[in-house]
Amino acid sequence: MAIGGDLEPETLIKAYSLGIFPWYNEDEPICWWSPNPRLVLFPKEVKVSKSMKQLLRKGSFQFTLNQEFSAVIHACREIRVDNGTWISPDIMDAYTHLHHLGLAHSVEVWDGENLVGGFYGVQLGKVFFGESMFSLVSNASKAALIYFCLHCLEEGIEVIDCQQSTSHLISMGAREISRQEFLHLLEKFADF
Repeated sequence: MAIGGDLEPETLIKAYSLGIFPWYNEDEPICWWSPNPRLVLFPKEVKVSKSMKQLLRKGSFQFTLNQEFSAVIHACREIRVDNGTWISPDIMDAYTHLHHLGLAHSVEVWDGENLVGGFYGVQLGKVFFGESMFSLVSNASKAALIYFCLHCLEEGIEVIDCQQSTSHLISMGAREISRQEFLHLLEKFADF
């Protein structure tokens, strides 16, 4: 959509409200994207496999919200650093600032005292814009998303923006919609 600009909170909030997000490599100028189609997950439509239901019943994982935002964003960066990552120090600073403003949130998955999975993103009204997730053990990121969908149902969050299509997210109930449909959802559910 555009190249350049800054990562100030006002810029990011305006971009998200228009269905646009930053995504670029460290050595490049800031690039802004609005994919068409857009992958979204409606929390009430999350698919939980039998094996995941069994795993969650065992209580192998514990979950927290916003307890370790910095650790989550660092883990998301580190898991991708060998293949290149858009989570530059500037991105980390910008989203940490949004977290301090109450707009960026993290989900943490624990195995005992070990942080083994999670994700972070931005919330505007009833829309959560997922940015990145990580998993250090099998099924941790799936468990994080299931836990968060239950949280969304309790809190009235209507839409999780997954941005790009992945087989992992599609298998959990996410689906592609047109950019126009996505912008309509933002008008309806995002407060900014």
